[in-house]
Amino acid sequence: MKTLKIATIAAFIIAMAGCNNKSLEVEVYETSASGNKLEKIAPAAQAEGDVKITLNPDEKFQTISGFGGSFTESTAYLLDRLSPANRDKVIQAYFGEEGARYSLTRTHINSSDFSLSNYSYAPVEGDMELEHFSIEEDMDDLIPLIKDAMAVSKEGFKIISSPWTAPPWMKDNKDWKGGRLLPEYYDTWALFFSKYLDAYKAEGIDIWMLTVENEPLGNNNNWESMHYSPEEMVDFVKNHMGPKLEADGKGDVKILAYDQNRDDHIYHWADVVYANEENAKYFDGFAVHWYASTYEWFPEALEYVHQKAPGKHIIQSEACVDGQVPAWKDDAWYWSKEAKDWGWTWAPDDQKYLHPKYVPVYRYARDIIGCLNAHVDGWVDWNMVLDREGGPNWANNWCTAPVIVDPEADEVYFTPLYYTLAHFSRYIRPDAVRIGFDLDDEDLMVTAAQNPDGSIAVVILNMQEEAKNISLTLGEQSTNITISGKALQTVLIPAE
Repeated sequence: MKTLKIATIAAFIIAMAGCNNKSLEVEVYETSASGNKLEKIAPAAQAEGDVKITLNPDEKFQTISGFGGSFTESTAYLLDRLSPANRDKVIQAYFGEEGARYSLTRTHINSSDFSLSNYSYAPVEGDMELEHFSIEEDMDDLIPLIKDAMAVSKEGFKIISSPWTAPPWMKDNKDWKGGRLLPEYYDTWALFFSKYLDAYKAEGIDIWMLTVENEPLGNNNNWESMHYSPEEMVDFVKNHMGPKLEADGKGDVKILAYDQNRDDHIYHWADVVYANEENAKYFDGFAVHWYASTYEWFPEALEYVHQKAPGKHIIQSEACVDGQVPAWKDDAWYWSKEAKDWGWTWAPDDQKYLHPKYVPVYRYARDIIGCLNAHVDGWVDWNMVLDREGGPNWANNWCTAPVIVDPEADEVYFTPLYYTLAHFSRYIRPDAVRIGFDLDDEDLMVTAAQNPDGSIAVVILNMQEEAKNISLTLGEQSTNITISGKALQTVLIPAE
């Protein structure tokens, strides 16, 4: 009888404690190694989780620009080789209301390695006034793809445009690869940007942001590139590109510096670009890549750049798994530790630790969460679509994309990377604000943002084999959630 009374009292205490916390209404979506693909699942039924996450919406950080991928000639070419139904299926999956709802994209100015050949919009040597400027190369595939994406995107998306190189005739080595822009062509190259903006606008496409140069430190001259020191880039933007765009009524188009890997180089670049108001005037922030490590996101470097200019953008403008050709219809590969990036083979010995064989899903989820928690406001993947060889690519620079296609068989494979990106792009919308949280379990990674409509998206990554039971609290409300082992979840809290 005594035991029964104790049990009854204990049950009463638990019940009364539960009355003090209102139930938090949530929707839970999970992608997991066990097979979930952005599946809506029920919150957990247990009384209390082993892990506690407390949201702090009054603690506000950066405003989010968006998430997405890149329009490349390779992607556009492949989609054109699919049946109309499959081409539309992919575009809807990325931009439609039932898909990933990409909100931030990137494309290349002139050709890149993920083009079918080398080309420039200014092919005529000595054409200082760019009288022969033309975007004809983009009219067959790239521009139609962007327009079709715009047509299905209900809220629209922003576009970042980046050149890999000026035309060879403007460079000191007269080559597509490497070399520097000759000072006598600074004004012509500035005019080139203005004409590009006009040409795309004439097609109904507004460019939100320009980076001055993709990877100004170079790529070992393996494909299109052009080198700048930070001092050279500041000189070009401060005295040529910025004033030209301003004079042509394009001062609202944003300009990003750097556009290279997050590593030790970025400290000096931030020092030079943000050295004084005159240097920084035309720069709206920094673009960064992840190739220095797809395992480490360099939070100290990102924090340094943010502290130099707290009100300016930091946007991750490119990322991909680039160590081998993609796996075809093998979801397990994307959850395995066999994937490697370029650094597994080519990184110097003192940097090998930054390039371990690592799970592709974790690379993406870890990096996006880590970047968001270190002030990055936008995150853009590289190619949206590649083929089974990781191309086409004129430089034989193969890599993986979230969607792989086989045009000959007219087949489409949505890899787990597609669903990983959608956990962020679909639920964290442009102009959301990252908010604070408390987490008491180092095994999990978490980020959270409050959308303009008041809803809150919480993204949770569990890289452990075992499931985790979580108590999620917002103010006086709480709920319990179970995240599977080896899984990514987005918990959406509707607006009140």
